[in-house]
Amino acid sequence: MRGTLFADAPDGFPRSRGDAFAVVDARGTVTNWTPGAERLLGWAAAEARGPVSRLLWSRADGARLAGLVCPEHSVFLGPLLLRHREGTPVGVVLWGHPLAPDQWLLQAENAEAVRHDDLLGALLHGLFTESPFIIDVFDTDLCFLARNDSRIRATGFPDDFVGRTMREVSPPGLLDADAFEARQRLVLTSGRAMIGSEVRGRDPRDPDRDTVWSETILPLRGADGDVVALAHMVFDLTTEARARERLDLVNEASARIGSTLDVLHTAQELTDVAVPRFADFSYVNLLDTVLGGEEPRPGPVAETVPLRRAAATMVPDGPARTVVSPGEVDHFASMPGTPAARALATGKPVLLTGEELLVELEAADPVRAQLIRGFAVRSWLLVPMFARGAALGVVLFVRFSRAHSFEADDVLLAQEFVARAAVCIDNASRYTRERATAMTLQRNLLPQRLPLLATVETASRHLSRGSHAGLGGSWFDVIPLSGARTALVIGEAGGRGLHSAVSMGRLRTAVRTLADLDMAPEELLTHLSDQVKRFQDEQGGPTPGAAAPTCLYAIFDPITMRSLMASAGHAMPARLSPEGEVSVTGTPATPALGTGGVPFECAEMAHADGDLLALYTDGLLAPESGGGAVLRLGEALAGAGASAGSEPGEVADETLRRLVPGGHPGEDVSLLVARLHRLPPDRYATWDLPDAPESVGRARGLVTGKLAEWELAELEFTTELLVSELVTNAIRYGSPPVRLRLIRDRRLICEVGDGSSTSPHVRRALETDEGGRGLYLVSQLASLWGTRYHARGKTLWAEQPLPAPDGAPDDT
Repeated sequence: MRGTLFADAPDGFPRSRGDAFAVVDARGTVTNWTPGAERLLGWAAAEARGPVSRLLWSRADGARLAGLVCPEHSVFLGPLLLRHREGTPVGVVLWGHPLAPDQWLLQAENAEAVRHDDLLGALLHGLFTESPFIIDVFDTDLCFLARNDSRIRATGFPDDFVGRTMREVSPPGLLDADAFEARQRLVLTSGRAMIGSEVRGRDPRDPDRDTVWSETILPLRGADGDVVALAHMVFDLTTEARARERLDLVNEASARIGSTLDVLHTAQELTDVAVPRFADFSYVNLLDTVLGGEEPRPGPVAETVPLRRAAATMVPDGPARTVVSPGEVDHFASMPGTPAARALATGKPVLLTGEELLVELEAADPVRAQLIRGFAVRSWLLVPMFARGAALGVVLFVRFSRAHSFEADDVLLAQEFVARAAVCIDNASRYTRERATAMTLQRNLLPQRLPLLATVETASRHLSRGSHAGLGGSWFDVIPLSGARTALVIGEAGGRGLHSAVSMGRLRTAVRTLADLDMAPEELLTHLSDQVKRFQDEQGGPTPGAAAPTCLYAIFDPITMRSLMASAGHAMPARLSPEGEVSVTGTPATPALGTGGVPFECAEMAHADGDLLALYTDGLLAPESGGGAVLRLGEALAGAGASAGSEPGEVADETLRRLVPGGHPGEDVSLLVARLHRLPPDRYATWDLPDAPESVGRARGLVTGKLAEWELAELEFTTELLVSELVTNAIRYGSPPVRLRLIRDRRLICEVGDGSSTSPHVRRALETDEGGRGLYLVSQLASLWGTRYHARGKTLWAEQPLPAPDGAPDDT
C-alpha cells in the first residue's frame, strides 16, 4: 500500500511486541519485573524475583531458552507456556534482548493477541499487496490518500497521486469522472455504502472495447462515527461481462430466429441478429435443395454444389456494393477447394485473417479480392450449417470496422447460433416441402377444370392460407345433373394440413357419388353427414380442436329458373341480380356435418336470366362474421359486378381484390361464381301421355318431329328406341300421370316420368323370356341414364351425345 497514510510504516511487521518485561541475569534469576508482566501472569515484582524456572510451565523449557539467547542481538524465543500465579498455564510468545553483559531483557505477549495481530497483518498484506482488487482511499475532498499496487489497475497513473483527485490522475477515457465523483459524494453525504455497482470504461491497454468493473465505495468512520474517508474497491468483470454478452446474443438468436416457417425470412433473421453486435457483415448461402424444399442428403457434400445467397446484412456505414445479391448463386463459394467447400466437407468453421483471405481470392475471384482489400477486412469467419447430419449451407461473419479479430470464444458463439438457425431453417424447409406436397394434393383433389355448360357459366378461385400457416380444407365443385340441371357445391373439411386435404377429397367424392343418385339437397346432406360420422369413427372420433366440416349444396334448374339449396353449417350464397341488387337467402341455423341435431332444410330461390350466384367459404370474410360480414360481401360483390365485365372470372377476381387485399388470406378461401341462364323454350319440349299402350307409338312420333325441327335426324333411330322402352316401362310398371320431355342441351336428354316410386333395375333376361330387356337396351344405347325421385313419383332419363359440328370434337 502506498500513500501518506502508510508513509511511516517500516518494512515488514515488528518481531517483538507486548508490555510484559522481565530482566534475567546469567544465573537465570529474575531481577526485575514490570507491571505488564504482573498483569500477564499475576505475580507481583517481589514475588517474581527468583529462578526463572519457577515461571515456566515445563522446567525443560529453561535449558532450551538458555541455548537460544544471544549476547549480540535480539532473538525470537518462540511460543511457550508460562505459569500463572493461580497455577494455570498461560500461552505466550517470547523474545530475548541483550541488555548488558550477562543480562537479558525478556519480552512476552499473550499468544492469542499475537495470533490476532498476525491474522490482521496477513489480511492487510493480502488486500494491499496481493489482492485482485483495486483498492483506493480518498479523503473527504475526494483526493487520494493511498492506493494498492493491484496488477489489474490500468496503466497511465502517475506516481505522485497523493492529494489529487481521480479526475486529475486517471488516464483519458478510463472512466466518466463526473459520474464517479457523484457516486463518491453520495456515499459521503448519505453515509451508506454503494456496493457492487457496474461501471464501464476504456482501459488504455484495450481502447477499442469496453472494460467492465464492479465498484464498491465504503464510508470510513472515525471514533466519533463521522465519515473521515472513503474506501474505493474495484474488481474487473470484463471477462464475465463479455461471456454474459455472448449468452445474451445466443438468447436473442433463440428468440428472434425462427419466428416464421419461411426459409429466406429465417436466414435474414440470422444475419440481422449477427450484425452489428457480432460482426460488421454477414450472409447466408444455402443449397438449392434447401431453398426448393427438397429433402437434404446426409453425408459429404460434392465440391461443385451450387450455393445460393439467401440473406445478407451490412452495418449502416459499410460498403454499399456487394458481389452477390440475394437469390443469386455465389460462384466463388460454389467452386471446389474454396473455404466454403472445405467447411462443408469437414463440418468445421474456417477462420481467416484479411491477408489470408486475399491469398484465397486473388486467383479465384479478383473482383471480390479488390472489394476485400477496400473493406480492410480484419477477420473472416465461415461456419458450415448442418441439421440432422445433412449440410444446409454456410454462414459468413466479417469484421472490418472494429479492431479485434474473432477469438476462440467468438467461433464457439457463432457455431452456437448457426446451429440454432440450422434447426429453424431445416424445419422451414421441411414445412415448405410438406406444404408443397399438401397443396399439390389439394389442387389435384379440387376440380382441374369446371364443366362447360350452356346454362351455367362458372369460375372458381382458391387461395390457400398465408405461407406460414397450415393448409386448410376448403373446396368446391360443379356437377352436371340430369334434366340440364347443375349442382353447385362448396364446403370446408375442417382441420389443417394433409389430413384436411385428404378429408376434403373424401367429402368431394362422397358428394359426387350422392349427386349421381339425384337426391334432393337436404336428403343429400343427411347422407353426407352420416358418411362424415363414419369417417370420424374410423379415426377414433373428431380431430381435437378442428372445426366440423360444412357444406352447401344447391341445384339450379334452367327450365324453371329456380334453385333448391340446403346448408350444413355453411353460409348461404349471395345473389347479384342483373340490376346490381345483392340478396342472400336465409335458412334456419343448421348443424355442421357429423354433429347431428336438427334435420337439414331446403330453401328455394327464384332467378332471373343473368343472375350471378356467389358461393364462398368463411375465409373470404374473416375475421368478420355475422351481418356486417354479409353486408361487406354484398358491397364487394355489387362493386365487382359494376366494375368488372360480365364474365364470372372477372367478377371473382375483383371480389377477391376487394375482400382479400394482397391475396394472402388468414384462412383458406374458395369462391365459386356462377352466371345463371334460362334454357331457351325452343330447346326443350314436354308432352303428357295417356296411360295406354298406344302412347308408345305417339311418343315416337312426337320425338321424331322435334328431332327433325332441331335438325338431329341422325339421332332419330336410337332416340325412338330409347323413348319406346322408357314409355313402355312407365306404362307397364308405373302409374299415371306419364310425361315425356325432350331436352336439347349440351346433350340430347330423354325423360319419362310417372307417378310410381318403384325402383327400376336392369336384369339379364333369358333367351326364352319375352320381356325384361328394356332397361338393358337403354343402358346400351345411352351414354348415361338413371332415375331420379320426386314428391309425386320418379323420372327415368337417358342422355345421348349430340353430333359434333364439322371440324369440332365429339362431346362424349
